Amino acid sequence: MYNQTVMTKFLNPRNAGTLRGANATGKAGNSSCGDVIKLYLLVDEEGIIDEAKFKAFGCPATIACSDIACDLVAGLQVDEALNVSSKEIFDELGGLDDNRVYCSVLAEDAIKLAVEDYYKKKAKENK
Repeated sequence: MYNQTVMTKFLNPRNAGTLRGANATGKAGNSSCGDVIKLYLLVDEEGIIDEAKFKAFGCPATIACSDIACDLVAGLQVDEALNVSSKEIFDELGGLDDNRVYCSVLAEDAIKLAVEDYYKKKAKENK
């Protein structure tokens, strides 16, 4: 059902857990299946994502997509993280079953929500 890359990321996610000092979070969920991803970002003074972590509740594909999403955004400027797409996450995993593609969309949504949260917090700081 799942390819080797998905299973490896599911069984040994490198980015699982909370992130102390995170200055951005994004939480995305799928109400029809109950999967939830919470993404934590630590963004430095220059707007570069130093680190990304996640907590997820869901199937192996949800966890694998979350882990890949963290890998893809780490080291990017915050604005550049918005370019990480569900297709890129899907491709990095070597594909997903048709009924699991939504997991990559959840991961993309979590990224976008975390970036939105970052900018909201920065706007409050600058007032």
